[in-house]
Amino acid sequence: MCCSGFLKIMMFIFNGAIFLAGVAILAVGVWVKVDSGSLLGVLDNIKDVPAELGQLANVAYLLMGVGGVLLIMGFLGCCGAMKESRCMLMLFFIIILIIFIAEVAGCVVVLVFQPLAKEVLEDLSEKVVDSIQRDYGKDESLTSLWNGTMEQFKCCGYRNYTDFDGSPFQEKPTNPTYPPTCCIKTETCTAAAAERSNVNGCFTMLLNLIEDNAVIIGAVGLGIAALEIAAMVVSMVLYQQIGNK
Repeated sequence: MCCSGFLKIMMFIFNGAIFLAGVAILAVGVWVKVDSGSLLGVLDNIKDVPAELGQLANVAYLLMGVGGVLLIMGFLGCCGAMKESRCMLMLFFIIILIIFIAEVAGCVVVLVFQPLAKEVLEDLSEKVVDSIQRDYGKDESLTSLWNGTMEQFKCCGYRNYTDFDGSPFQEKPTNPTYPPTCCIKTETCTAAAAERSNVNGCFTMLLNLIEDNAVIIGAVGLGIAALEIAAMVVSMVLYQQIGNK
């Protein structure tokens, strides 16, 4: 009885942690989805985006899906332990095993994609710049997206300020030569001021975002995987003990 009570407590602890992880991942997924200034939103406005990079635009749905599944897993594990339901414990074990295998596969994909990220983004450079020079200042949706992205990440253009040369933005006499984010000071953003400011392009920021998030995702994935393995072991021991009663 004492051992059974201890296992129940461990199940509550593990599944409580999994439930909280699900809430956090779901919240991040919702934030990415509603954040119109996200760098990932730029991909939706570029034609012929490479398939590998285009999949990053769906990261919000992936995060929301994983978060939702973790919430269900945490609920099943806690209820199964509390009600001593072998059916719920077995269902919990199967789901968590499937998720564990999917996480391993996802980590492999991240590890494979990360070294290719710089090469893919460099190949995309010409298409993104063409889009800026063709539509920035004319297409309100794309202009708003780029303005939000540049303001949020303190970057200018895809490569640098010269990406805006020849764009519709420069054709309006009321506009400065370049967007304000291309200059550090609040002065009129002329070519000379933009050159002095030397603001990084959003290509650099996007590459850093991918690399930093890959490390974070890997660390979080390892932590969740450890919890899942422990929860699977405890759930099977508890499942066996309930069956022996």
